[in-house]
Amino acid sequence: MEKDILTLGIESSCDETAASIVKNGRTILSNIIDTQIPIHEKYGGVVPEIASRNHIEAISRVVKLALKEANVTFEDIDAITPTYGPGLVGALLVGLSYAKALSFSINKPLVGVNHIQGHIASNYITYEDLKPPFLCMMTSGGNTQIVHVKDYTEFEVLGKTRDDAIGEAFDKVARVVGLGYPGGPKVDKLAKEGQPVFELPKTHFDNLDFSFSGIKTAVINLNHKTPNINKADLCASFEKTVTEVLIENIKKAINQTGVKTIALAGGVSANSYIRSEFLKLENKGIKIYMPDLKLCTDNAAMIASAGYYNFIAGKRDALDLNAIPNLKL
Repeated sequence: MEKDILTLGIESSCDETAASIVKNGRTILSNIIDTQIPIHEKYGGVVPEIASRNHIEAISRVVKLALKEANVTFEDIDAITPTYGPGLVGALLVGLSYAKALSFSINKPLVGVNHIQGHIASNYITYEDLKPPFLCMMTSGGNTQIVHVKDYTEFEVLGKTRDDAIGEAFDKVARVVGLGYPGGPKVDKLAKEGQPVFELPKTHFDNLDFSFSGIKTAVINLNHKTPNINKADLCASFEKTVTEVLIENIKKAINQTGVKTIALAGGVSANSYIRSEFLKLENKGIKIYMPDLKLCTDNAAMIASAGYYNFIAGKRDALDLNAIPNLKL
C-alpha cells in the first residue's frame, strides 16, 4: 500500500489568509480561512496595503490551526504548496515568504501553485471521479477564461477576457446600484427579485475571447439615465446577459475540442443563476461539474490539491521562488 501524501496549502493572493491539509489531492483534513471581508467592506473593495498587513498578522495562526484540525505535525507534511501568483503582490509575498521559511526550517519540499490551477483543482476535491481531460469555465474576480485541462498539470487557455474579468464586472455593477462589496453574492441575491427586462449589448469575437466591459457600461448608463430604475431588474438583466456570453463560448469550445465534460471554477461559479444555466447543458449530453460552494471562493484546500498534483509530477521550487502578480496558467 502506497503512503498517503499530505500537502500543506497556503493561500494569500487577495483578502483571505488560508491554510489547509489535503491528503492525496482529494481529501480535506483541514481548511482554515481567515477572511478580511468585514475589514474591506467599508472601503468598497480590497485595499492592498491593508490586506498585506492582515495576512502578516494571521498567517502563522492560520497554519497552526490547520495542523491542529488535521491532527498532524509539520513532520507529517510531505510538501509545502503556497500560491505564488496571480494576485496582489504584497499579499502573495506574505504567504509565499512564510512557506519558503517553513520549507527551509523543516526541510520539506517547496512546490509553488498557480492560483488559477488551484481553482480548477477545487473540482477534484468535490468529485472523486473527475479526471482530465475536461474544459474548465474559469470565472473569478481577476480571471475569466476557458481552459482545456489536458492533464493535472497540463493546460491550454482557449479563450480569455479582453477587458474586465466577470467578477470585476459584478463588483462594479454592485457598486453602481448601491449594493456595496463584495458585489457578486449581493447581485445574485437581488437579481432573484427581478426580471431580465433590459436588453444589454454583447460583444462577439471570432475566437473564444470574452468582453464584459460593454455590458457593465450599459448597466451603468441605464442606472444613471433612468430615474427610479428597478435595481432588481437591472441586476437580473446583467446576470442573464453575462451568463449567455459564457454559455455561447463554452458551446463553441465544445465544438472546437470535442470535449463534453465541463467544470466550473472560481468565485463567480458560486452564482446560482450561472450554475442553473450550465446544468441545463446536461440535457444536451454534456457533463457538468461544479465545486462545492465553500470551495468556489479563495481557499487553501484547492491550493493543496493542485500542489499535490504538481508534487507527484516532480515539480520542486527553490527558495528564490518569487511572487508573480500577473502569472499566467
